[in-house]
Amino acid sequence: MSIMQGFINVYKPSNVSSAKIVSKVKHLVGCKKVGHMGTLDPMACGVLPIAVNKATKMFDYFLEKVKSYRAIFTFGYETDTLDKLGEIKLSGGKVPNANEINDVLTCFLGNINQIPPEYSAKNINGVRAYKLARSGQKVELKPKQVNILNFELTKQIDENSFEFIITCSSGTYIRALCRDLAYKLNTYATMTFLERTHSGVFNIKNSVNLDEVDQESIKKHIIPIYQVFNKFHKIQVNENHKTKLLNGLSIGYQSDDMQCFVFYGEELLGLAEVKDKKLKLKVHLL
Repeated sequence: MSIMQGFINVYKPSNVSSAKIVSKVKHLVGCKKVGHMGTLDPMACGVLPIAVNKATKMFDYFLEKVKSYRAIFTFGYETDTLDKLGEIKLSGGKVPNANEINDVLTCFLGNINQIPPEYSAKNINGVRAYKLARSGQKVELKPKQVNILNFELTKQIDENSFEFIITCSSGTYIRALCRDLAYKLNTYATMTFLERTHSGVFNIKNSVNLDEVDQESIKKHIIPIYQVFNKFHKIQVNENHKTKLLNGLSIGYQSDDMQCFVFYGEELLGLAEVKDKKLKLKVHLL
């Protein structure tokens, strides 16, 4: 496997778009096939997994990844974007105390229905919701089920602001969680800080700041695909089976139905599926 194929655990700073981070990685690795595995809003900072080369084919397998955040919610007002970059549209709300907040946090645990923010990348009849919102059009988004695994108040920052630790499923909008928590408390709130601390196996402790690497040192930060998706088994095939699999054919494999990474020696051929004792590549990665 080429050393320039895999994932880079990038720490995205605030006020930089995810697209700009992707562009910078493209320059550093000298590869056109680069993409992030779950965007972060420009205001947010933290873990932004970047896929290089054929690792970009694994995007769909990130959809089930659990993510963790550190967020600050400021009570008393709400902006149109639900974060501090927006314009204030509601104000004068009360500021709850820590006990009042803790009393309702359990209401948000587990599977909940969440309406995405109007200023989001959700598609409405082929148009991004934020484009409709910016043009003054009414935006109606359908609720989506998300899973909140942990929602914890960690400390009070100042008179109006509180810090939270949140662990949730992919697709959860922390801005919307901020809004809904405030509504539950009969007030308003806006997200004023957001840091993603985990995204699947990627965590903030081993993330890399792109300002501290160059075209040579970036290589050591590339993580092999199979290490990121360590829940899949790894199997070896011979040369004859390698040829068949790369040509779209299946081979016999005595195993229960499963998904697995297929290797020929040290070469990662791809991600395969075993079904009815037949193994076939689903994602070609060689």
